[in-house]
Amino acid sequence: MSKDRLYDALLDALTATFGHHPGFRATHAKGMLLSGTFMASPPAPVLSRAAHLQGQPVPVLLRFSNFSGVPATEDGDPMASPHGLAIRFALPDGESTDIVTHSFDGFPVATPEDFLSFLQGIAANVATPPDPLPLQTFLASHPRAEHFLQTPKPAPSSYAGIEYFGINALVFTNRQGEAHIGRYRIEPLRAEPALSEQQAVAMPADYLQDEISARLGRGAVKLRLVVQLAAPGDAIEDGSIPWSRSHDEVELGILTLDALVPAGEQQSAQQRLDFNPGRLIDGIAPSDDPMILARERIYQRALLRRQQP
Repeated sequence: MSKDRLYDALLDALTATFGHHPGFRATHAKGMLLSGTFMASPPAPVLSRAAHLQGQPVPVLLRFSNFSGVPATEDGDPMASPHGLAIRFALPDGESTDIVTHSFDGFPVATPEDFLSFLQGIAANVATPPDPLPLQTFLASHPRAEHFLQTPKPAPSSYAGIEYFGINALVFTNRQGEAHIGRYRIEPLRAEPALSEQQAVAMPADYLQDEISARLGRGAVKLRLVVQLAAPGDAIEDGSIPWSRSHDEVELGILTLDALVPAGEQQSAQQRLDFNPGRLIDGIAPSDDPMILARERIYQRALLRRQQP
């Protein structure tokens, strides 16, 4: 199968799982946009020469989201997890760069080909009538994909109270040409406990959106952007394997979110915005992880599809 056909098939499998919802993303359909600024910390330019890491405030747009591709999924539904956090940095020269993360440390698979088999198995499992065999067969030989599906993902009490992980390794290069490999992590300044299953079921359908709106009414929301550095022996090309939390880390800076995009503009702005993990700039480059290019191409195709009537 050619790469173009592979990327189209991946998007088709996502649509088969969640259905076609015009104007919405194939996954993470339900979300909300916030605006604010990013201020790099002093260690950031030591790690990378990227323009937004040099110590000047940079405007950001940020989207919190639920995993499901169904826009009506309630915030407390298990299909809302893992939650997503995407960031667009607006650079002074008119360029932009993105970070796309989710609230689970790792991805179900390592390669685009395995991702297709995984998604096709899920689509068959939720079809009418369901066929569970393809997914069962795939999971039997892919334990990390089974771990991804089976690990509890409790509903958060707030979008801003949990960690988010960049699943693909990137190469960060500074002005001296020194390169380090790392993965993003975004974390609250103070972690907040998740909800129990009973609490999640009892919550209103849009409680996460309501909570973040109320929180902004009390003041700015702050999140920390971190890069976890690779250690010898780490799986650079396999985003399904998490790295030890004992590794060295570099704090890149603080995101300060102070406003919601107006309600009347939320959906149109979300439809236009194409957050993409492959949108990188000088000083930050892809590693050899094959999922970086695959995700970039899938996101590009998804934007074109959701803009079609």
